[in-house]
Amino acid sequence: MFTITLHNLIFHSFHGLHDEERLLGNTFIVQVAFSFSADDSISTIKQTINYASVYHIIKQRMQIPTPLLETLVQDLAEKIATLDDRIKSITVSIEKKNPPIPNIEGSVSVLYKKDL
Repeated sequence: MFTITLHNLIFHSFHGLHDEERLLGNTFIVQVAFSFSADDSISTIKQTINYASVYHIIKQRMQIPTPLLETLVQDLAEKIATLDDRIKSITVSIEKKNPPIPNIEGSVSVLYKKDL
């Protein structure tokens, strides 16, 4: 079993429930890990999962404003799962750097794991 991880993907997006979030946007950091099985040793791109394709899915989805991070992580996992039948599990985490919580010093995140 192999696991490929895309680390610290930074996006300025417009996700959130509040008008201010949908107007000004926020910084989001995305982590995605997916595991897949391979029958042989891997020496060509066709024997693995192309992480550039996974990044393209993430980038496109992050451009669509969504009220809840929970919805967003589930959607990303579903879209990545359709990329290749060899994928066995997907973990998606999205961190909102500046959540609209008075006096907060920190961030919030949602993590979702999907086993296939």
